[in-house]
Amino acid sequence: MSRRTTAIAAALSVLALGSPLISGCANPLAINAYNSGLEKYEQGDYPGAIADYTKAIKINPHDSRYYYNRAHAKGDLKDYHEAIADYSKAIEINPQDANAYNNRGVSKSDLKDYQGAISDYGKAIQIDPKNTKAYYNSGNAKYTLKGYREAIDDYSSAIAINPKYAIAYSARGISKELIADLKGACRDWRKAADFGLTEPAEWVKKEC
Repeated sequence: MSRRTTAIAAALSVLALGSPLISGCANPLAINAYNSGLEKYEQGDYPGAIADYTKAIKINPHDSRYYYNRAHAKGDLKDYHEAIADYSKAIEINPQDANAYNNRGVSKSDLKDYQGAISDYGKAIQIDPKNTKAYYNSGNAKYTLKGYREAIDDYSSAIAINPKYAIAYSARGISKELIADLKGACRDWRKAADFGLTEPAEWVKKEC
């Protein structure tokens, strides 16, 4: 199996999606700016979305969703340091936001701060023990640090919560191959293929 193939697990981290459109009794100018930002984000206009989220923050600096979604857009522009700053502000306002910890971990991974990322994923899991994205991302970070058995544990936790989590089977199979458990790897790749991934099906043909 090629080095590119064995690195696939570490290359795919999963962000939790941003908050939906909101309405209500909060400041309508802030809500309008925020919702405009969401629409621009969906259109791929990340600078425009950031500008709108910033307007919302200036009007109401106490809503964690504004920082959270601005961080999303900054991350898509590869401005990871600024994304981390916004996720941190969202966490400061809402310390129980598991997705903000998960996403901050992804940004830290993008900066190769894998230990910091693992810490954030662990906090996300502590808050939300069924957060499959955090388990999967934690597995990726541990895989990158060559902690293959620890990565397998995290992928297994994600799969236990979501037995159809195809990419987690794929990644766990890669980690199993690297600890010389080819039979286990093949079982996982077959499961990943059963759930629709094409590349693991090719690995089964070549390796199993």
